Amino acid sequence: MQRTNYGNPAPATSPPLHHPVPQHVSTVPQLRSPPPPAPQHQTSGYGNPYQQQGPQGGGAFGAYGGFMADPTAQMGFQVGQTALKHGTEYVEQNFNRYVNFSALKHYFNVSNSYVVNKLFLVLFPWRHKPWSRKQTIGPSGQEGWFLPPRDDLNSPDMYIPLMALVTYILLSTMMAGLQGAFNPELLGYTATYAFFVVGIEILLLKFGCYLLSISNDSQLLDLVAYSGYKFVGVIATILVSEISNGGKGTGGWIGWTIFSYTFLANALFLLRSLKYVLLPENSNDERGTMQTVARSQKSRRTQFLFLYSYPLQLLFMWILTRI
Repeated sequence: MQRTNYGNPAPATSPPLHHPVPQHVSTVPQLRSPPPPAPQHQTSGYGNPYQQQGPQGGGAFGAYGGFMADPTAQMGFQVGQTALKHGTEYVEQNFNRYVNFSALKHYFNVSNSYVVNKLFLVLFPWRHKPWSRKQTIGPSGQEGWFLPPRDDLNSPDMYIPLMALVTYILLSTMMAGLQGAFNPELLGYTATYAFFVVGIEILLLKFGCYLLSISNDSQLLDLVAYSGYKFVGVIATILVSEISNGGKGTGGWIGWTIFSYTFLANALFLLRSLKYVLLPENSNDERGTMQTVARSQKSRRTQFLFLYSYPLQLLFMWILTRI
């Protein structure tokens, strides 16, 4: 009996490998990254070309353009405009009872050259001629209309008196600060003091106009404008005296000399200027019957002109320089 050999089996042969052949050939597309977007022209040099742009319909309001297009917002805006219009009309109607704002515009029609020349005239009026005001034909063809300050150096204005009043308040407070006596309440005190003096002077002018039968509003406004020019002399007195006395105030012979000069210059300026307001001689003057009234009350108006130009201005200027 023959034994079977299990130690060395006969080599087995494996079948050959066959790769599957695809029956349907499919084409796979090639994937590519999209190109970057083209840069857009920005109105600002720091814009991001890849940043998403907002809606262009907002206009000047941007993101709030939709709010302005809202019917409720438009109705509220119209109601506000109507309320503002009626409020302005109410204020004008009530204030025009006491102050004629249309007439005040004439006194603020100034130029830079007028302001410089007017300041020089107030401080040095000795050789100025003529003092009469220039006239022209009005819009309705009427004669006797005075030219505005811009076109006439002898015309009174309220710009210089108002600015001089504000400068006086600030200058007085600054001088107190240089002397070590500054107090925030000093601004209010000086302003109240100056307005009190101006108010008393205007009341005296109003009373004088009543006694002299001056009922024209333009003449009263002329007197109010002329009353404020004394602040120019007061400012010059305080400033020059402080510099000359080394910060010791307006006392001493230097201060009194400067005060005397500015007072006399202001008095002569008022005397020459107010002569054509209180004593008009031109029959074509816009005030109509002023010539007849001036003849019947010439002596009273002359006395008022002298008292206002010298004693009253001396008192008021002395009070304002002593503060």
